[in-house]
Amino acid sequence: MRLLLACLPLAIAALASSAAASQRADAIIRRVTVIDVAHGRARPGQAVVIRGTDIVAVGPDAAVARGWRAARAIDGKGRFLIPGLWDMHVHFGGGPALIDENRALLPLYVAHGITTIRDCSGDLPDQVLAWRSAIARGTLAGPRLLTSGAKIEGLKPVWKGTIEVGSRADADAALARLQRDRVDFVKITDSTLDPQLFLYALARAKALGLRTSGHIPMALTVGQAVDAGISSIEHLDYAYKAGVKDEAAIAADFAAGRIDRAEANRRIDRGFDRATALAAYRDFARKGVFVTPTLNGSRILAWLDRDDHSRDPYLAYIGPKLRKTYDWRIERAAQADAAAVAARHAHYQRMAAILPLLQQAGVTIIAGTDAGFLNAFNYPGIGLHDELSLFVKQGLTPAQALASATRAGPAWFGWLNRYGAIAPGKAADLVLLDRNPLIDIAATRAIRTVVLRGKVHDRATLDRMLADTRAKVAAWNAQAQR
Repeated sequence: MRLLLACLPLAIAALASSAAASQRADAIIRRVTVIDVAHGRARPGQAVVIRGTDIVAVGPDAAVARGWRAARAIDGKGRFLIPGLWDMHVHFGGGPALIDENRALLPLYVAHGITTIRDCSGDLPDQVLAWRSAIARGTLAGPRLLTSGAKIEGLKPVWKGTIEVGSRADADAALARLQRDRVDFVKITDSTLDPQLFLYALARAKALGLRTSGHIPMALTVGQAVDAGISSIEHLDYAYKAGVKDEAAIAADFAAGRIDRAEANRRIDRGFDRATALAAYRDFARKGVFVTPTLNGSRILAWLDRDDHSRDPYLAYIGPKLRKTYDWRIERAAQADAAAVAARHAHYQRMAAILPLLQQAGVTIIAGTDAGFLNAFNYPGIGLHDELSLFVKQGLTPAQALASATRAGPAWFGWLNRYGAIAPGKAADLVLLDRNPLIDIAATRAIRTVVLRGKVHDRATLDRMLADTRAKVAAWNAQAQR
């Protein structure tokens, strides 16, 4: 008994010493299966420790848990942890009257596991830049927001929210303005921009160290844009055009006014050649050009004649003014006759079929939805999961599809040292799933918890985000009906 009493202070001291040796953390996710997206592997029985906005430890659960004391413990047993999802092609717009409805979309991304979005420009560039700053400061809730600011276009463009460029001096001034705005990349489109100025803007942006994305003018080949320095090709149509054997002749005929856009598109549709395409795509890969297919948006528009979206449950999250912007696409689709509808369906199928060729050629495929104003029924948040499902349907593996939404975005920005994996030193942007996405990509929809910049949002919190947005939209709908 005396021996036991004598040893007791030593035992207490040992426990105190052990507790003092434990490091403090904000949260620990225990007994979880970590998905190694880079290698398409699952590592069961892991613990992941979060402190501040960082992951500070990852490893076998028992060993890691001994060394840390966390304010919050999350049971990950039977669940799967992936890096935060990135939607690399979204839009905000519709004019100043729609600012509130656009801002209400931000929580939808977080509620669907999307921790970073890339805004590819709409007609509210200054507002989006302000949101980016507010989110970074923590005064506005939402995913990390990366933006091009105002897009570069020609004089008297079709689209609003642009910097109009009619000369090289204009292009230089536009790029200087965008640098002052500290944009994350540059978007260049082609509704009225002179093709040679398009190439000049690409080359100047590259020389300034700015990444670029855009819509390539019909009067140019895709290869010319690639050689000029474009960083990402938005929409699969342009990648398809690069696989057309007589693409250069089509571009030349269009530039000379010998054919109109409709005839150019007909020649493109019937001119695809697999060998030509693979050669072009290997050139993309060699030069580090990524492709954002935006399949979901294309699919929705292609089948507007067949699919009735009027009762989509997700419309409950879309404000009435934003929903009104859908009418433009709907009305255009409704004007098509039977032959045009059939051609639209066939066009989508041809576009979608090249996805495995891009993968085979080593091109990095980026997941992006094209969700936002104008693009009818292409919903912010859930649309990214639809995009990933389409990738798998068209021939990618679940692991490849998952990489397109977790690693491709960080790779494009040159940020894989910080994002796209679950490891010490990486950002604490994480999504805890109830099922394994390497087996079934639909598992990305089964979200239990989202960690954004180190802050834990459990399922109840995510549901409140959705409910709050739904309540706002209901109020706006009621006001619109008065």
